[in-house]
Order: sequence, then structure tokens, then C-alpha cells
Amino acid sequence: MMISKGVLKRLACCYCRLRSQPSFIHHFRNFSLWSMKKDPDLEAALSRNRRWIVNNQIKNIILRCPNQVVPLEHLQKKFKTLDLQGKALNWLKKYPCFFEIYLENDEYHCRLTKRMIHLVEEEELVKDMQEPVFVQKLAKLLMMSVNQRLNVTKLNELKHSFGFPDDYIIRILPKHPEMFRLVNNGWRKSSMEIELLVWNPDLAVSAVEASAQKQGIEPCFSCSLPSTWIKSWQRFEEFNAIPYISPFLNPRGLEEGSKEMEKRIVGLVHELLSLTLWKKLSIVKLSHFKREFALPEKLNVLLLKHPGIFYVSNKYQIYTVLLREAYNGSELVDKNPLVIVKNKFGDLMQEGLHEYNQRRHVVNLEKKRKCMNLMKPERRKVASSETSNQDDNGDTLGGLGRLFDPEERKRFYKVLFDER
Repeated sequence: MMISKGVLKRLACCYCRLRSQPSFIHHFRNFSLWSMKKDPDLEAALSRNRRWIVNNQIKNIILRCPNQVVPLEHLQKKFKTLDLQGKALNWLKKYPCFFEIYLENDEYHCRLTKRMIHLVEEEELVKDMQEPVFVQKLAKLLMMSVNQRLNVTKLNELKHSFGFPDDYIIRILPKHPEMFRLVNNGWRKSSMEIELLVWNPDLAVSAVEASAQKQGIEPCFSCSLPSTWIKSWQRFEEFNAIPYISPFLNPRGLEEGSKEMEKRIVGLVHELLSLTLWKKLSIVKLSHFKREFALPEKLNVLLLKHPGIFYVSNKYQIYTVLLREAYNGSELVDKNPLVIVKNKFGDLMQEGLHEYNQRRHVVNLEKKRKCMNLMKPERRKVASSETSNQDDNGDTLGGLGRLFDPEERKRFYKVLFDER
């Protein structure tokens, strides 16, 4: 196919115009900024939580069912919402310490094991003890918002990240009417908001400020990068030289796009991550709070500008931001009591998975042994047929086949020369 010079010139002109557009360059910069050097330890921390999150969701489904028993057919329908494929029965069989499967009226049912029920009860006790912590967390989140209000629907997306129980609104708000109020101006469920009624200055202290007070220094961020990252360290020191701005400060007095505004946003994300259980959040879910927390349009670009403070991962095609200083290798430095309980869930899950894998290994070995036993008679038949063929070939040669043996050849020539 021939292309005229005129067409080529027009294509070249269009390309030059696109290249001259700032949005074009900005788009490619944004695309390249998603790539961050991977940290194997932090990636391992993310992958360890994946199976637990799925099984925890299945656990919650079972607990909400009558008598805490769920038909497998009902659970199979829920698998799509859990982003799982395949049969529910196959997945549940992998975790015998978590789930108990039984047959009733020609239909499979699932319930939690006794060990799992004990852990659920322990988790509920810890949640009751952590209720004052939940109150402080909720108050801090509202204090960091622009209007001291947060949408309930949006907050529900992050409630498990902060450790809030499913019934946190019923559990917390009625007990503290002097602090919180439920507002619904639009008379729709999606427009329901939690409002802070009292500002508590004692709670308006960020994790960075609390750490600085203990050390007797000015509030500043810490960098968790290797010393070989020279350019990243230089950029971090330049950024850290700007005075720290509290995330509880109202951002209306700050100019958008300024260094001070960037400092405030970094401090706000740092504080949000500090309030979570695993010191990590989904960037997509976090970006839903742009209006409430005055976050920038390109939040991902800002986070990737500070690799010494934050780590951005695309594990499982989900963009997640982690607080680097909160991890030592792949382990959390400070573990919340809820995290300790949830780690017990993870240990129980791994125990069941190991037991399942061991059983599968024994079954596979048994299958191989049976196959080998079936193949032995066939091999004997083949070997005997080859032997008979060799004998037949030797008879047709009239015994001359033995001349290929060195000893037979010696005797043959000796007899031949003696006769001469």
C-alpha cells in the first residue's frame, strides 16, 4: 500500500502538534510515574494479606446467615463479589481449619469450625476493649476533614482498614451523642454523613508530632530508603526542610499547588495511614475523599514523588500505598491488638492449607503408584516380545549372530587356521 507524501506531511504535523501540547507530555509522565522500584519485603506483606481478606469476607457472610450456616449454592453466587473464580467447594476444602463442610438433604452446607468460632469470640472481646480507640480514630478523621463531616457510604469502604466493626455507627454514635451526630440532608442513604460536634485539641496531634515530642525535636518526616538512593535522599531533605504543617490545620488558607499545600497533603496521608491497622490504603478508595480532605486530582503523582515516605504497589492490579517507616522488612513494627488476633486467623488458615496440600500430595503419590503397577505387566510383555524377536533373528542367521561376540570370533579363527 503506497502512502503519498502529502499524507505523511499531515501526519507529521499532527504528531508535532500533539507533542507540543502540555497535556500530552503530562499524560506520559503520569503513566511512567506509576512504575516504582519494587520492594520484595513490602510486596510479600501485601501478598500475605490477600487470601486472609477473602476468607475473612466469607467468614462475615457465614456469621450473618441464620444459625451461622450457609448453603454452598448461596456462597457460590457471592464468589463473583469476592473476585473469585471456580467452585466454592474447591476453595473451602483448602482451609479445613477455617470451614466445615457437610451434606444435608443432598445439599452441601458450610459453617465455621470450633477453633474458628473461638477466634471470632476473641476478636469480639478485643473490639469491645478497643472501643475508646475507635472513638478517637473517628474523631481524628472528622477533625482532618474540611467541614468536620464524612460521608458514611465512603467511610464504609475504609472501615475495615481502620479496624472499625461493621456496626460501628450503632456501636459508637449512640454512646457519644455529645461528640457525633448523624446528618442526612438529602434524605437518601448515600447522602448520610457523620458530623463532629466538639473539637478536641488533645486529639489534634499527628503521629509525626507525637514522635517528635518524645524525641524532643521539631516535627519532621523520616526516610526509609537505602543510602545508595542519593537523588531520592536529596529530594527528601529539600522537602523536609519545609516546616511541618499539621493535617488538622484547615487548608483554606493554603495556596493550591504550593509547597506548603503539598507538605500538608503528605502529612495528611501519613496520618491516615498511621490510623489504619496495616498502615496501608487503596489509592482509589482514598481518592474518593478528595473533597472532604482537599486532596489533589493526581494523588498518585504526589505519592510517587515521595518514595522515602510512601511505597506504592500495583499488587493484584490494585494500587496501594504503604507507610514505609511502619514496616521492618515484611513485618509491622507496632501491631494493634486487632492485628494480633487477625494474625491468628492467618496462622489457622495456613495450618489448614498445609494440611490440605499434604493430603493432596499423598493422593497424588498413590495415583502414581497405581499407574506404575499397571504399567509393569505391559513392560514385561514388551520385553518378552523383544527377546523372542531377537531369538527369531538369531535362528534366521543360522547362528552367525554369535560371531559378533569376541570370544566366539577367536574360537572360529583358531579352528579355521588349525584346519589349514
